[in-house]
Order: sequence, then structure tokens, then C-alpha cells
Amino acid sequence: MSESKNSRGIYWIGFFVCLVAFIFMLIFFNEWFWLTLPPLLTFMIKGLDWM
Repeated sequence: MSESKNSRGIYWIGFFVCLVAFIFMLIFFNEWFWLTLPPLLTFMIKGLDWM
């Protein structure tokens, strides 16, 4: 059980890193922000343990 919690923590860290990258891309390179959406949403889904 603790192994699953630990991996979920890593997914949440990945989510927040991607979120920062998403906001950065949205501010400075707004035509390319969509490139960060797949990893952002994947990490969110894995962090919520929906997949």
C-alpha cells in the first residue's frame, strides 16, 4: 500500500512541474502551450489514481 502512495507523490510532483511549465508557456509562448497539456493531464490522472 505504501508503494502506491509513494508513486502517487511522484505523479503529483510531475503534475506541479508540468503546471509551472504550462503557465510559463502560456505567458511567453502562447501558441505552443498545448504541448504541455498531455503530460500535465496524464500526471493529474495518475496522481488522482484514476488510471
